[in-house]
Amino acid sequence: MSPNSKDIDRRVRQRFTINAPLTLLIGDRHIPAYTRNLSNRGVYFYLGLSDGELVDLEFEFVVELPPEITLSTCCRIRCRGRVVRKEKTADNLTGVAAEILDYSILRQAGAVV
Repeated sequence: MSPNSKDIDRRVRQRFTINAPLTLLIGDRHIPAYTRNLSNRGVYFYLGLSDGELVDLEFEFVVELPPEITLSTCCRIRCRGRVVRKEKTADNLTGVAAEILDYSILRQAGAVV
């Protein structure tokens, strides 16, 4: 019996199911959001329904990774992403799946620049 293609997870990278703070950097605005899951190549996050319209094809964001992921201390990563899909949730949020194009580790814990 062959498996149904919908039952096959085609992700190659390990994906962490984690609720971590994420800040979108859209123009001069810093928009709060939080992750549902993430890997070194992609992220799925939630933000307010009205703010979802501000997320364009490519965008920048900062995510704070907890010690469970870094196996050390909290770490802030600045990323450039590309939207793969957006969807409205039943909780009046916007869910965004994005590919991570590149990233850099921020030196100062509080820096968003």
